[in-house]
Amino acid sequence: MKNQQNFPIHKLVIIGANGGIGLQCVEQALQAGHLVTAILRNPAKLTIEHPNLKKVSGDVMHPGAFEDHFENQDAIISAIGVAGGFGADKPTTLYSEGNANVLKVMNQKGIKRLFLISASAIEISPVLPFYVRLIEKYIVQKLLKHMYADLHRMEALIKQSNNIDWTIIRPPQLTNQTVSGKYRIAIDTFLKNCLKISRADVAHFIINNISNQATYNTIVEIGY
Repeated sequence: MKNQQNFPIHKLVIIGANGGIGLQCVEQALQAGHLVTAILRNPAKLTIEHPNLKKVSGDVMHPGAFEDHFENQDAIISAIGVAGGFGADKPTTLYSEGNANVLKVMNQKGIKRLFLISASAIEISPVLPFYVRLIEKYIVQKLLKHMYADLHRMEALIKQSNNIDWTIIRPPQLTNQTVSGKYRIAIDTFLKNCLKISRADVAHFIINNISNQATYNTIVEIGY
């Protein structure tokens, strides 16, 4: 099946569908004609209504609540994230355990394609300006040490997974700018001057690379 733009229509599950990137993924996937199952703890918080959208109550820490909704899907977009940020960093296993549960259900249902959101500052890029590297190492990584520790666990888990065509996206500082479709990416290497990207453009990359085999089993940095 194809949409009016002659692109394949995919059946997508978006987890964390009311978060910044997740919500953008839902909106752009629907605009592109895809069929979307949005999984979030409180479906009432997702105010979008669309004939191609199904809202499901679910929590990645309790996969039994949503595993049936993985049936016959083409791809999973895991846009989960902890609340808080700077000054509110707490120990978490949301990324590692949550996505381990996602992988388990994907393997049970025979789903191959997976997108996950990590963070560029998880690893200090040698091609960033010197002052940015200092900020990331001595401020960002320290203030978000618990979140980054779990992102490290998540990435290690994903890299060891078999039979999954995964893409880990490492965005830098996220903004609320509207989608532009104009950004740079680096696959399995560092992106020079990777400083900012909008949540909308991260979603744009995801929705437009579902079937791009060049991004399978890779880490992608994205920025303007």
